[in-house]
Amino acid sequence: MTACTFCSIAGGELPAVLVYDDDRLLAFLDHRPLFPGHTLVIPRAHVPTLAELPEDLLLPLFGLVQRLTRAIPLALEAHGTFVGINNRVSQSVPHLHVHVVPRRRGDGLRGFFWPRQRYASSEAMQEVAERIRLALAQA
Repeated sequence: MTACTFCSIAGGELPAVLVYDDDRLLAFLDHRPLFPGHTLVIPRAHVPTLAELPEDLLLPLFGLVQRLTRAIPLALEAHGTFVGINNRVSQSVPHLHVHVVPRRRGDGLRGFFWPRQRYASSEAMQEVAERIRLALAQA
């Protein structure tokens, strides 16, 4: 098994510039930020995706994310933040991490980072919604 970069950071084997540290969570600056202040929030324990996050970490993790969405604009005179999570696809490190990115009007980011598309019809949209509702009942 390949060593997990974020587990190595959490274990102190790799350096990171920390902005928060407790027994369950870490927040540190991304080494390749979209903008200065781009922060990653991780559970210390190895959790690959949000779907696998233990329920007892859900509130602490998102509580910290919420606090950072308040703190980062104050600290950096930003207008707001973008919060994002990749689950497997585009996940550069296979360890759950939440991006909290400072945003400013006119900063060049355009909403989501990928092209948007419309549903073929309202019926197609309803079919997708029904499939999700059925899967949600099983999740």
